[in-house]
Amino acid sequence: MLIEQAIIEKINKDFSPILLNIENESYMHSSGRGAESHFKLTLVSDKFEGKRAVARHQAVYACLNEELKNGVHALALHLYTKSEWAEIGGVVPKSPNCLGVGH
Repeated sequence: MLIEQAIIEKINKDFSPILLNIENESYMHSSGRGAESHFKLTLVSDKFEGKRAVARHQAVYACLNEELKNGVHALALHLYTKSEWAEIGGVVPKSPNCLGVGH
């Protein structure tokens, strides 16, 4: 799990998360088990205060630029401030089933 570990390290360094939950969802897609191509990232950080969703996504994409260029096909992002996280009850959103080939 080299890619997943790199994501965790970079997110920890750049965002000092209050909460970081990463799920490798590659098994839900045609990539199959053991692949590192589809991830869901739930991140709560004070760095998102005062930033709109687009700016938050851009910051994470910039942080993970190398991973997105080299094998990560999909990255579902759920990015919150501490108060937003509390508002939704601290529940990680569920992912929809893949509608791709073979499913």
